Amino acid sequence: MGKIKFTKGELKRQRDALKQYERYLPTLQLKKQQLQLEILHELSMLDEKIIILNKKIKQAQTWSGLLAGQDNDIKPFLSVKEIKSKTINIAGIDIPVFIEALFLPAEYDLFATPLWIDLGIEALREIMTLKEEVNFIEKGIAILRQELKVTTQRVNLFEKVKIPEAEENIRLIKIYVGDQMANAVGRSKIAKRKIEKLSLEEATL
Repeated sequence: MGKIKFTKGELKRQRDALKQYERYLPTLQLKKQQLQLEILHELSMLDEKIIILNKKIKQAQTWSGLLAGQDNDIKPFLSVKEIKSKTINIAGIDIPVFIEALFLPAEYDLFATPLWIDLGIEALREIMTLKEEVNFIEKGIAILRQELKVTTQRVNLFEKVKIPEAEENIRLIKIYVGDQMANAVGRSKIAKRKIEKLSLEEATL
């Protein structure tokens, strides 16, 4: 606790600070709850995407052996031209959201390539797209968790430090000011009695 001045001006300052803390705390608590809920939502969505991704990869493994020994190199057809995304605001925080992955056109000789190439390219593009989506969700969760950490620290600062500190300062200042007022009244009464005594003595002379 820092040093405080035991004055009425300081008492007002501490009361104003306490009102500000108590007004701001509910906003922080609400933000904390929103972040927690959104993290749970994002984690659930991440689990779903990972399940789908693993399923796609497992399916691809059943025919990926066909690629071995082929003269056809499909890597050029898997080149990502652009990743489209947007940002959404959650509890005052901008989160990147995946929209789609755009690939370069798959141009090849239909007569010189196996019939399954089209399906293979499409399946691999789906896998790559899902991986990008998973990456975006993970980035969003990381951002949300960092913001939750900061918000939780602020909530704890207000709840456990700032508000109790202001309340204690107010209590101490009120006691001090009250004592000073009581002492002043006591001194005033003593001075009054002395004056009355002097006046009485002068009157009897």
